[in-house]
Amino acid sequence: MGRLTLAHRLSVVFAMLLLACSSISVWLQIQTSARREQAVVQQLSRDLAAHIAGTAQLMDAGGWRPDAVRSLFDKLMAVNPSVEVYLLDNDGRVVGNAAPPGHLRRERVDLAPIRRLLAGESLPVLGDDPRSLGASKVFSAAPVRVDGRPAGYVYVILLGETRDALAARLADDAVLRTTLWATVLVTLLGLLMGLVAFRLITRPLRALTQAVRGFDANGELAAALPVETADQHRGDEIAVLRTAFAQMGRRITEQWRELTRQDQQRRDLVANISHDLRTPLTSLHGYLETLRLKEDSLSVEERQRYLDIALAQSSKVGRLAQELFELARLESGLVQPELETFSLPDLVQDVLQKFELAAEARQQQVSVQISPALPSVRAELGMIERVLTNLLDNAIRHTPAGSQIAVRMRTLGDRVQVEVSDTGPGIPEALREGLFTRASRLRHDAEPNGGLGLVIVQRILQLHGGEVQLADPGGKGAVFLFTLPVA
Repeated sequence: MGRLTLAHRLSVVFAMLLLACSSISVWLQIQTSARREQAVVQQLSRDLAAHIAGTAQLMDAGGWRPDAVRSLFDKLMAVNPSVEVYLLDNDGRVVGNAAPPGHLRRERVDLAPIRRLLAGESLPVLGDDPRSLGASKVFSAAPVRVDGRPAGYVYVILLGETRDALAARLADDAVLRTTLWATVLVTLLGLLMGLVAFRLITRPLRALTQAVRGFDANGELAAALPVETADQHRGDEIAVLRTAFAQMGRRITEQWRELTRQDQQRRDLVANISHDLRTPLTSLHGYLETLRLKEDSLSVEERQRYLDIALAQSSKVGRLAQELFELARLESGLVQPELETFSLPDLVQDVLQKFELAAEARQQQVSVQISPALPSVRAELGMIERVLTNLLDNAIRHTPAGSQIAVRMRTLGDRVQVEVSDTGPGIPEALREGLFTRASRLRHDAEPNGGLGLVIVQRILQLHGGEVQLADPGGKGAVFLFTLPVA
């Protein structure tokens, strides 16, 4: 059965169950019919033993009368060969019978069934068969009295040995063949109907199996499977399985496309980082080489200027390397935020103090607006400090002198929203796509300061169950929004 299909296996199991059920049903019918026949025969002949005991003088004061007993047995056997008459004493011993020599197997009959019959128990009541050691048969019984005292019982087996032999021959010739043919016919018809039914039932499963076999790497075939509604197949497990597989295929397709998109983002990230590293490294190399080749011809002021430029380019390389290392650590999956409760306005004030001198040098005004009764938030303080630092650093470095920079905080349901805005030139439309997924040149080509600051911000907020968004400022400048859960 290892190579059979599911429909074939179900059909074989169904045929075996059908055959077993048919056999049990036939056996039960035979047993029920036999019990019914026994009850009918016993009911019709229930008073036979009493009639014999009342009309025949079987005993006198001297005991059993052998001549009367034998004459009675011969007459009864001639009239009804199916009955067998026995005379029992008060202890159940057989003291009179008409059995052929060697046919009597019991010398004593259990009197308990006789008492139950005489007490009126529901029929059939089975008693011991003197001609068999293990068989029990329906009977008729009546007490025999002499001078008013119990002297024994008339015990009549109603379905005797002769009747059993004749019934067995008839059963072998007709009933058994009919029963077997009926069982075979029912089994074949049931098997045929089962094959048709299982084929119809498993048709959707075969279609699903075909779809699974044709499932390609990106899940396009599975995604093409129609999703059945609950009303169309209410309670249909195969339809539910098909729907679940279609949904799984769609999820795999989406995940595959997301992986493809992330892979492309990583490629773009590597390309942008390579470009951003190449520019300061080239400049650093050029100025250092100039210092070495023209050391004797350069004035002190020129030498100092070249060194300052080289140090600035070296700082850019160091900052990009640090950001790249930090992003790799965040995306490794090993870093999880250690949540704590803290006051967000206090953290904002601490971060602003770090940029106070830089903002004054560029004549920029930084303001903070806090909604009343702002609740504490639950996040990792160090990571959120990094988020605020990156956003404020971008706002200060990429906006011209005299710009306005604002940090606003307000409650939105069970979260606190933070907004960092400026009045600078804003972010070009062409750079907005993928702004938080790859290294970007944020503002304008006059200052090609690329970096991973916003990528790091997005990854940190994703670890906190949120994300950063670029909102429409409705005018000049840029507005960045993110939310944190209330403690």
